Amino acid sequence: MSLPLEGLSAIVTGAGRGLGRAEALELGRLGAAVVVNDYGQPGRDGSGEASTGPAEQVAAEIRAAGGRALAHTGDVADHQQAAALVELAIGEYGKLDILVNNAGILRDRMVFSMTEEEWDSVIRVHLKGHFNTTRFAAAHWRERSKAAGGPVYGRIVNTSSEAFLAGSAGQPNYAAAKGGIVGLTTSTALALAKYGVTANVICPRARTRMTEDVFAGLEQPPDSLDPLAPEHVAPLVGYLASPAAARINGQLLVVHGGMVAVVERPRVAAQFDSKQDAFTYDELDALLTAHYAERPSGETFGAAEVLGLKRGWTGGHRDD
Repeated sequence: MSLPLEGLSAIVTGAGRGLGRAEALELGRLGAAVVVNDYGQPGRDGSGEASTGPAEQVAAEIRAAGGRALAHTGDVADHQQAAALVELAIGEYGKLDILVNNAGILRDRMVFSMTEEEWDSVIRVHLKGHFNTTRFAAAHWRERSKAAGGPVYGRIVNTSSEAFLAGSAGQPNYAAAKGGIVGLTTSTALALAKYGVTANVICPRARTRMTEDVFAGLEQPPDSLDPLAPEHVAPLVGYLASPAAARINGQLLVVHGGMVAVVERPRVAAQFDSKQDAFTYDELDALLTAHYAERPSGETFGAAEVLGLKRGWTGGHRDD
């Protein structure tokens, strides 16, 4: 019996540790040949001797398990290095089939205290990094489709966050970048569908080096898998990368702790029409002031209820 991703090749960015590592290992376990990207160079151990970098360590784990993998240490937020990453996968494996964008950083601060560098760096790594790899992968699939005269195989799995869905007061840069990634994903899904490519986005919750301060107060259970373990997220990424997920495109899913929640698209809650050709201030005051007077105090467009999702309970009903 063949593995679900056998014969396919994949890139996972930010895959030296945490979520990306778990995702790369899962794709390898499911049969994909993987390019493990993690920015940086091999470092040095405590004795001063050269040590293997995180990307190569993960690639070596995949190879040790019988899979195919190689490391790439370029910066995906750099346009040309992202191009080189895609070219590496194509050159090594003959084609690229799966792109998992995970690389990111945090520079948390309240909006009134945030520096320009803190804003720019997070937008650059998360949003531009997602765009860069998507741009070159998309061009590859478009060229392959034209040569084949029909659809080809392509899967994109992007990484957003509940910080975008619910709003995160101390992360204006991160929430904005993650919201931008959702827009990039839905646009890409529509643009590439005719070539046979799907693009979906996940909002994972996991305890990683990047989020260790966020989840510092949540203890890990001693005798069972941590609900915040990255291993809860990786199987969904493997599934979305597989042929079985061909009909899933342009979707957003929240995943953590043995739970996957499908998030519905925004819907229009109310519409008001002007009595004249254009609204007047007084007319808007009469309509909108009354409308919002009946809404819960403090309610915003953000969906804070997603933060309460847990296994066995979704949106007010059990999903058995």
